Amino acid sequence: MIILVMGVSGSGKTTIGQLLAESLHWEFRDADSFHSPENIEKMRHGIPLNDLDRMPWLLAMQQAIQDWLQENKNVVLACSALKDSYRQYLLIGDEAVKLVYLKGSFELIKKRLQERHHHFMSEKLLKSQFDTLEEPSDAISVDVSQSPEEIVQNIITTLGI
Repeated sequence: MIILVMGVSGSGKTTIGQLLAESLHWEFRDADSFHSPENIEKMRHGIPLNDLDRMPWLLAMQQAIQDWLQENKNVVLACSALKDSYRQYLLIGDEAVKLVYLKGSFELIKKRLQERHHHFMSEKLLKSQFDTLEEPSDAISVDVSQSPEEIVQNIITTLGI
């Protein structure tokens, strides 16, 4: 099974994804590692990525998901997956890929980003992320104002794993 943990930057994808993977004794991967150096540099300079920028990133993750499914690996993947069209590349394999949406208010997530250091995603890009976000209707939706431990337990309980 692949659990895709999605949400805007600052919603807790990496923190929750790592805790979830540790709790389940699964592998954890972060979608940031699939970005090209050019994309990371753009984001570091506050330049939002466009769909053309994202295409190689999405295709690389799609291939990784296909490989993990063929190898019967259990993986938690933290990925923004803001648009439905992006998720179509990632939600493959019938029921083998589950979507978890970390949902939070703009104000809460902005506060979190202001407290982060040494990350290429700036709070300046948060508005563009919320503007781009198409909330999924087919996901396990989790309120990020809860503690990370509560969020992980909620996900595990909801998935029945």
